[in-house]
Amino acid sequence: MKKVLLIIVVISALFSSYCNAKNFIVPSSDGQLISYNVFGKGDITLVFVHGWSCDSRYWRCQISYFSKKYRVVTVDLAGHGNSEQNREVYTLEAFGQDVKAVVEDVNARKVILIGHSFAGEIAAEAARLMPERVIGIIGADSIQNVEDTMPKEQFKQMVDGFQKDFKGEVKNFAGLMLGNLKPELKKWIVDDMSCEPSYIAISAFKEYVEKFENKGIANIFKEVKVPVRCVNADLWPTNPDANRKYMSSFEVTYIKGAGHFVMLERPREFNIKLNDTIKEIIKINKSKTSK
Repeated sequence: MKKVLLIIVVISALFSSYCNAKNFIVPSSDGQLISYNVFGKGDITLVFVHGWSCDSRYWRCQISYFSKKYRVVTVDLAGHGNSEQNREVYTLEAFGQDVKAVVEDVNARKVILIGHSFAGEIAAEAARLMPERVIGIIGADSIQNVEDTMPKEQFKQMVDGFQKDFKGEVKNFAGLMLGNLKPELKKWIVDDMSCEPSYIAISAFKEYVEKFENKGIANIFKEVKVPVRCVNADLWPTNPDANRKYMSSFEVTYIKGAGHFVMLERPREFNIKLNDTIKEIIKINKSKTSK
């Protein structure tokens, strides 16, 4: 009985957070309608961008914590969540345009982009498009190594697997990343990710992995002149030295023993470390603007 009551309290709290949100729709550069939510107020706007085959709900443990001090914006990229699903190809560049459209629609002047998984690179694409607005990028278990590549045979096997049995392959793929999540949360993530339209997920996956060829990802960051920070799990190694070759500034903080979905698995620890990182970026920005 106590467990049931606890679940009801948690659900009620999450529902209350979303009820206090303002929901908006804005067209991206190609006309795709992008859904986003706004919570709280503040001179600094935190824009949370979800990872592959996910949506804005994956940031639910961050909304209440950060909206007390900052304006918090959560985005559903095209093809995900409540956004339109009629794009032919789901590229990083197009996702970057989605984020740009949202930032411009809320008229945010000082923006920190926070991206989970491949959204770290999407944040870089968006920052490149609006250097006058973005003051920093933070990856959540993201941007481990911008020089990384995937062997072509492994890439082909994964794409073939997704095309033959999308739900089964997502279960296998996600299972490698879930760490010590509680069984009910693991099930929710796997079920939710596998419900994404397969053609959208496969297109986004292909475009992302292929971007690493010829240092395509690294070259995006070369054009970004704001500090890049990460709050990463130690499930996979992060290579700061490789990243610093292409970034004006890069640092990483680790959450030890966590899986890929750090913001859901260890929300309290993640929020504290993310908050410290946000403060650092704000301090750097103030130092630059005061000169």
